[in-house]
Amino acid sequence: MALVWGFSKFYAGWSHSGLSSGGRAPHGLPPARKPPHGPLPPDFPDPGWYFMAQGPSSFSREFPPARLVLEDGLTYAGHSFGHPGPVSGEVVFSTGMVGYPEALTDPSFYGQILALTFPLIGNYGIPGDDKHDGLSRFFESCRIQAAGLIVSDYSLNFSHWEAVRSLAHWLEEYKVPALMGIDTRTLTKHLRERGSMLAKIELDGGEAIDFWDPNAHRIIEKVSIDAPVEYGEGERVVVVLDCGCKESIVGNLLERGVRVKRVPHDFDLQDEEFDGVVVSSGPGDPKLCYRQIHQIRHVLRREKPLLGICLGHQMLALAAGAETYKMKYGHRSQNQPVMNEDTGRCYITSQNHGFAVDTQTLPEDWKPWFTNINDGSSEGIRHRDKPFMSVQFHPEAAPGPVDTMFLFDDFVRMVNA
Repeated sequence: MALVWGFSKFYAGWSHSGLSSGGRAPHGLPPARKPPHGPLPPDFPDPGWYFMAQGPSSFSREFPPARLVLEDGLTYAGHSFGHPGPVSGEVVFSTGMVGYPEALTDPSFYGQILALTFPLIGNYGIPGDDKHDGLSRFFESCRIQAAGLIVSDYSLNFSHWEAVRSLAHWLEEYKVPALMGIDTRTLTKHLRERGSMLAKIELDGGEAIDFWDPNAHRIIEKVSIDAPVEYGEGERVVVVLDCGCKESIVGNLLERGVRVKRVPHDFDLQDEEFDGVVVSSGPGDPKLCYRQIHQIRHVLRREKPLLGICLGHQMLALAAGAETYKMKYGHRSQNQPVMNEDTGRCYITSQNHGFAVDTQTLPEDWKPWFTNINDGSSEGIRHRDKPFMSVQFHPEAAPGPVDTMFLFDDFVRMVNA
């Protein structure tokens, strides 16, 4: 069970669409709630618990026919199980087996239609909005960030001791369209061959919409906080430049005893006092983040410890004078192998990005730090002499393996030095 906890804050350890032990939960956990027999009671809170369809016509009524339309003309037919409306964005695929509550609330997915390759989705439901130290226990932001969701098989029943609603109910709450019955294996093979592309979800007979490219806009403005927020009471102050920051990043810093000041993406750091800076993850093309790159250069001149994560990694490289490029289909998974160039050691990492750093353009005083073993792309850079470093992957995981969480320890040690 500890292994599963390492992969998802809201884990799927014993969750599945039907318990095989007569409804009894293992390890002394509360028994799974069973759907009623016969008609759905009027006070039954969530239709995701119970398959209401009594035949093809009822199924189409509850889950109306809809389609995924790609910009190259290819169309996939399915059924809507989220918000019954259209949406457009960039369609991308993720190969993670668990962690859809964390993935859907990750701001890096803003503007993207997320296709999950694991065939069974929704079987452990969605947890409540519990908070600790002002941060969500289960989610990476305050709302669903993905524009839409594509799955092969949506589980109409869910079972988890902390679940309070179904995935369908949650999607409808935030008005996020979703399709089930899509051949996600074929879709993923198509995207691997052609690359990530624009797409839209439309209901049969419903409103037709145009394609929309999130990478043509400065979308970090849509996912950053509006005003500074402080957490913790440590002596050392770490500023987190929120470009779409995951709450687990802040949580990991707090666990290491520092005081965190989380600031908006356009916050002026010129006169700010701090002991270190974290430039967070986030969505979109890093080359459009002009103001943030200028702020990073200011921090570099002050020679304070700096850690960039994901989008922060790309922006640090641009601030240092290197170049970035758009990948064919990016890395969105929980099993990306990266190698430390200094030690030769390999780590398994969680990733979510569509842009990368061109290490061939790094200035001489910078060096590659981590490299992706699958395709040789940049996974980290660091300055040869000064306390500046960044990684393309997510050391905080959530969801994913926690192999590289030690990087927060390394950064805090530099802050305390």
